[in-house]
Amino acid sequence: MGLQQKNKIDASFSMSSMTDIIFLLLIFFMLTSSFITPSGLSVNLPSSETSDIVMQEVTVTVTKDLQFSVNDQLVSREQLKSVLSPLLQGKKGQVVLHLDKEVPVEYVVEIGGIAANLGANVSIATKPID
Repeated sequence: MGLQQKNKIDASFSMSSMTDIIFLLLIFFMLTSSFITPSGLSVNLPSSETSDIVMQEVTVTVTKDLQFSVNDQLVSREQLKSVLSPLLQGKKGQVVLHLDKEVPVEYVVEIGGIAANLGANVSIATKPID
């Protein structure tokens, strides 16, 4: 008597559905990740009702102790123009100011004036109101 089973079980496993899931998860995490890069010095940013995300090319950070840094490199107040010039030379750059809310306005105006004279767009980083 030759009894044979009509339906044979296929032992192979298709990975195509698993790769689809991994690809969708990768896209999800890329889209939901933050596009803002934190600065090296800790500053207490002022609050604002509207907080736009700007792609940062050059960041200038000023702490409440009046420590200045350009792209996480500590500089003195006198060195700001000489450090910003090569970073913004020959292109329409974007300068984002990360200022502690206790920094006097005269420093904001001074740094903004230096960046504007070099042909850059200036914006101030804020945190949203809770």
